[in-house]
Amino acid sequence: MMTQLAISSWETIYHRTLMMAQGNCDIAEYQRMVMEKAEAMQASTLALMTGRGNAAALAPYLVRSRANARRLRRG
Repeated sequence: MMTQLAISSWETIYHRTLMMAQGNCDIAEYQRMVMEKAEAMQASTLALMTGRGNAAALAPYLVRSRANARRLRRG
């Protein structure tokens, strides 16, 4: 799970950094960056507070990072 999270996060960071460097990163993408992290943190905290374990705590980050990597890969 950690490997998958690292790979999809790196891919997302790569695409977003490229977008920023090229001046193609719009306000919606910046807002998406902030909101997705806040939502993942909220879901992760809830998983930890309810005792669902480490995998459940990492799952929100993994789901979002994979979705972002797929979306940004398409262009």
